[in-house]
Amino acid sequence: MEASLIGFAALMLLILARIPLGIAMGIVGVVGFALVQLLTYGNPRGWDTALNMIASTAFDTGLAYGLSVVPLFLLMGNLITESGMSKELYRAANAFLGHFKGGLALATVVSCGAFSAVCGSSMATAATMSKVAMPSMREYKYADSLATGAIAAGGTLGILIPPSVILVIYGLMTESDIGKLFIAGLIPGMIGVVLYMLAVVFAVRLKPEIGPAGKRSTWKERLLSMKGVWGINLIFIIVMGGIYAGIFTPTEAAGIGASGAFLIALFSGKLSFKMFQRSLTNAARTTAMLFFLVIGAVIFSNFINLTGMPMMLKDWVLESGFSPFVVILILVGVYLLLGCVLESMSMILLTVPVFYPMVEAMGFDLIWFGILVVVVTEISLITPPVGMNVFVLRGVIPDVKLSTIFRGVTPFWLADIVRLVLIITIPSLSLMLPNAVG
Repeated sequence: MEASLIGFAALMLLILARIPLGIAMGIVGVVGFALVQLLTYGNPRGWDTALNMIASTAFDTGLAYGLSVVPLFLLMGNLITESGMSKELYRAANAFLGHFKGGLALATVVSCGAFSAVCGSSMATAATMSKVAMPSMREYKYADSLATGAIAAGGTLGILIPPSVILVIYGLMTESDIGKLFIAGLIPGMIGVVLYMLAVVFAVRLKPEIGPAGKRSTWKERLLSMKGVWGINLIFIIVMGGIYAGIFTPTEAAGIGASGAFLIALFSGKLSFKMFQRSLTNAARTTAMLFFLVIGAVIFSNFINLTGMPMMLKDWVLESGFSPFVVILILVGVYLLLGCVLESMSMILLTVPVFYPMVEAMGFDLIWFGILVVVVTEISLITPPVGMNVFVLRGVIPDVKLSTIFRGVTPFWLADIVRLVLIITIPSLSLMLPNAVG
């Protein structure tokens, strides 16, 4: 246990020294693994074993069939982004909601949720929708706080509403069914959209001047706007419907989704060769970054498992007689605190290998726990001082102060707390659909 605590302390120091997380986890994992082999198990070849672990882990991770879903879903999201379908989503949502007070912010939340269903990345969703929604909200004199808050919070839906890269990583780390994780995220994701919309309504009622009503669209304009979103709807129905019905696996669904996105963008005339090349490059770059993180996390996890920390933590909690509900509340508190200093993927990679054996031993469903962890992680994306989505928005809209964006996300942060309480107290919200699949 002491060795693992020293390892975590060393890792935090490296992170504070701005060493990239994948490299930091790899360094601590290799050095820690070697020293535990030498000092605890008396293995004179500890360093050789640790160094060989680098090669074997990189090789096994690169060839892992389960991870092939990551580049395919990333490519699907990039193709949809490059082809401009996000603009059509916002246009359709705006046609139905824009005439209400705060309607453009409502349309932003809805379009973020819809875009998340084919993107899988929270930061990509926030960056894309900021370019689409912000000009319109500024045209109608929306307060920057409400406008940026809706975009930043709406972007967080990208890591829960399937397909979600984080759910894929969680599923591989806990050996959970990725298809069931995707399906489990649907209802909590929809609840998130509804609660975010209620947060907009509440904020506008308190201060009507921050979200004036926009132009009312005719029914003809509304129906015409739906023509631009048929492609995204079709991809989502095929991908999630196929997984739900058991027609194909998540990896096969990712391949079909990427192919469908390419064909729809191509035949709609919205995809040029340069855009296609950029989609491939962005997907490859993000995939390489994620694989690098996963390799570092696996090496670090091997070190932690060698020290026996996960099993000791599990045994201690079971012997101490803590209430399972209290344990979950403590874990949620830990994630909320970590969210102030770490970004979402880092939290998943660092904590899940340590916590999930204990959670499973206490009788909790790992599918439910995965959704719970992702919802807490969503909160971290808009929590100061790290709040990755906030910084993404700041980069896209540099004339808005960070303090303004953080102030704008406050109602949405509170809505996330309500959703978190619902998921903890009503597990069936996450498990209803996966249990129906069987």
